Amino acid sequence: MFPREVYIRRRQQLKERVGSGIILLLGNEESSMSYKDNWYSFRQDSSFLYFFGLDRPGLAGIIDVDNGAEIICGDDVSVEEIVWVGTQVSLQEQAEKSGINTIRAQKAIELILKSAQEQGRQIHFLPPYRPENILKLSAWLGIAPAAVNSTSSVTLIKAIVALRSIKSAEEVSEIEKAINVTADMQLTAIRATRQGMTEAQVAGMLHEVVISSGGNLAFPLILTVNGQILHNHYGSTILGEGQMVLCDCGAESAMHYAGDLTRTFPVDTRFTNQQREIYEIVLGAHRAAADKLEPGKLYRDIHLWACEKLAEGLKQVGLMKGDIKEAVAQGAHALFFPCGLGHMLGLDTHDMEDLGEEYVGYTDDIKKSTQFGLKSLRLARALEPGFVLTVEPGLYFIPELIDLWAANKKFEQFINYDKLSAYRSFGGIRIEEDFLITAQGSRLLGKDLPKTIEGIEAFREQR
Repeated sequence: MFPREVYIRRRQQLKERVGSGIILLLGNEESSMSYKDNWYSFRQDSSFLYFFGLDRPGLAGIIDVDNGAEIICGDDVSVEEIVWVGTQVSLQEQAEKSGINTIRAQKAIELILKSAQEQGRQIHFLPPYRPENILKLSAWLGIAPAAVNSTSSVTLIKAIVALRSIKSAEEVSEIEKAINVTADMQLTAIRATRQGMTEAQVAGMLHEVVISSGGNLAFPLILTVNGQILHNHYGSTILGEGQMVLCDCGAESAMHYAGDLTRTFPVDTRFTNQQREIYEIVLGAHRAAADKLEPGKLYRDIHLWACEKLAEGLKQVGLMKGDIKEAVAQGAHALFFPCGLGHMLGLDTHDMEDLGEEYVGYTDDIKKSTQFGLKSLRLARALEPGFVLTVEPGLYFIPELIDLWAANKKFEQFINYDKLSAYRSFGGIRIEEDFLITAQGSRLLGKDLPKTIEGIEAFREQR
């Protein structure tokens, strides 16, 4: 946990932004895999962690904005439970480290909320993403399960987004811990990969790195020779000559802050000429985007700038043609880059995504596009000092998408379909790094990790 003053200050700032009423922040429960007592690894709700820091299941936090009361509802483990899980720090002792002195039994939540409703007070809660929390809120507040999310508090959502978006020095330090472990995972993959291994064998080595660091995976590993599939996880595919491995991975620190890095490297020791050609286009777009990072810039504009750089490179190798600015404006480049440039990073890999992209990455004035490709941009708003975000341009050759667009002659004024047959089995390339927005510009976070062709080949040759 951070020092107790951090949590006290955060809750005070939250009260000031919400203004009045009762704030209810639900922690998570244990979640069963295949039968009741066979649990997934416990992961606390990120907003609950942010304001209370208590990393144990079965808790709820109540903040009374009007009288300042702060309560944790939950139960200590019983003697029968101690038999299975061992002695635990008391909830009272743990809560005091968060600056909370009032503890109530878990069953008291319903009575507290019922009393607030009888007084006509507003109860602010976040849209739940776990079914058990939907059912709890439905029972406690008398709301149909299907209506729970739509009755969550936009005021609370906006207040939390405003606070969590700006990372403190303590948070940046935790994020860098996670990024450094993520870099170690990437280096392990780059050094260890051999022809004849399976994707799963390489992934197992990365699991070892992150678990031994004292943290866990921030998200399921993306490690594949089918890099054209944006979120393809590892499997039994055997790594073969002439292929590339796309590795997108993230470690989560013991305090649950995340890293997120991607590298793409050849199964062989060196890139082929075709791979080098496409890789340099992606690397150029990455550098161009990173150079634009500074407060006040719309991330949507940086995304479109990177798209233009990708399209310019594709024009140089003969895959695109015509007016590149117009091609990007119409979305022709999305055949090769059907996603967004990056996202916020923090306690979640896609930070605060459970609160809604329209609040995290957009504003009342900046709305989500409906255009293919651009609609997948998670972050569009103006950058501010304290934001931590990813920059991850890529080029993807998706046979099914190519065939569909070619059959419909879509954007044929911008795309040379006749030359794409040589790239049908190419796969995809993505390069991803994590940045802190500063008052002057930006800072690349984490230890050095090679991203140039020469740097990656030097590590591949050390196998």
